[in-house]
Amino acid sequence: MRANRHEEGPSVVVPAIDVPSSTACVRALGREGVRTIAVSEREDPPAFRSRYVDETVSAPDPTEDLSAYARRLLGLAEREDVCTVIPLREPDVYALAAHRSAFADHVGTPWPSLDTLRGAQDRVELFAAAERAGVPAPETRRFDDWTTWDEEVIVKARYTLPTAEYVGPESAAEYRHGTTRYVEPGGKPDRDSIVAEMGHVPIVQEYVPGNDEYGFFALYDEGEALATFQHRQLRGYKYCGGPSAYRESVDIPALEAAGLRLLDELDWHGLAMVEFLHDDETGEFELMEVNPRFWSSLPFTVQAGVDFPNLYRAMAAGERPATDPDYEVGVAGHLLRGELLHLHSVLFEDYPVVERPSVAGTAAATVASVVRHPQFDYLSADDVGPFLRDVAGLFEAAIDEREQQTPVGSGNATRAATTLVNLLRRG
Repeated sequence: MRANRHEEGPSVVVPAIDVPSSTACVRALGREGVRTIAVSEREDPPAFRSRYVDETVSAPDPTEDLSAYARRLLGLAEREDVCTVIPLREPDVYALAAHRSAFADHVGTPWPSLDTLRGAQDRVELFAAAERAGVPAPETRRFDDWTTWDEEVIVKARYTLPTAEYVGPESAAEYRHGTTRYVEPGGKPDRDSIVAEMGHVPIVQEYVPGNDEYGFFALYDEGEALATFQHRQLRGYKYCGGPSAYRESVDIPALEAAGLRLLDELDWHGLAMVEFLHDDETGEFELMEVNPRFWSSLPFTVQAGVDFPNLYRAMAAGERPATDPDYEVGVAGHLLRGELLHLHSVLFEDYPVVERPSVAGTAAATVASVVRHPQFDYLSADDVGPFLRDVAGLFEAAIDEREQQTPVGSGNATRAATTLVNLLRRG
């Protein structure tokens, strides 16, 4: 445990994970004078290096023992100085929702109940809600109910977090995360192998043509939107999509209308990111999924003008913004690590139904956009520690991979990289 900066004052608990959203939260809160407690199962995540972290706390790994992780969060919530806890990933919001009444005895709880949360984490229920709300969405059914395999489809897990509450204790215990599969016409996957891999019967969706991904972001209070934001994803970690590496702020009435209709139908409470694809053929925004917590591109959202971390903290204290905060349209920003992952995807990965972009064109566009829009998720002039730690993490991963491939006695490059990592850690 580490403590520094503010010794007193209301504190917010922020999970410190290896995505920029946790750093964005501690920066946004810290810059407003709010005391932050960063909690993590990792020894040295980037957020721990932020000058705006007042205290660091270790926690059990939620992927190994979700109940123990929930108990650690509840233990922190029981402290007199703590006013709320922020969810940054699926296990966070599940742990908070599953024990919402216990947390409510001690802190503000601006997150959904478990029943409401299931509407976002169970994709069968989610797409049924979209149909009721009149929100466009690709045809989606359970694998066992899908009969037409002569078209391009996607196979993915039904649950974003396959807990025992959702899939039963045996399947949850044996679950191994399965990636999205792009299936060409006539290429039906083997049912038994894919169920064994995912731990439950997945869903099948029709493939939506086009790579234009959009996000609608909102903070809801008992079914009412308090703040919203929109962005268009220009590049993801992979050329087929994935988490955002480069995006720009937009303001599209049809996108807002679709996002609001869905969250209204879910009677939402708390944070949500609603992901859409723009269908090139129909011109509609089609639902992909809902992330019921803060999103990885949160630093960009704050830079564009909507300070969701402090809005969330205020909501936990019973305060409401007078109006939906404005933001600047046309602002763009990058996660530099994500840009490298995108280029790696273009070079080495293959997705059967998604056209691979040009390597040279991708590299040129990336460089040009960084020069044109020099705003970054981790890199900040007044708080360089998280950026240096993130860079060090990249080198550590490269070293691990190289050591597995490099014969004994040929380690000069490895030793040089190790030295660089140690230097970066001093940041």
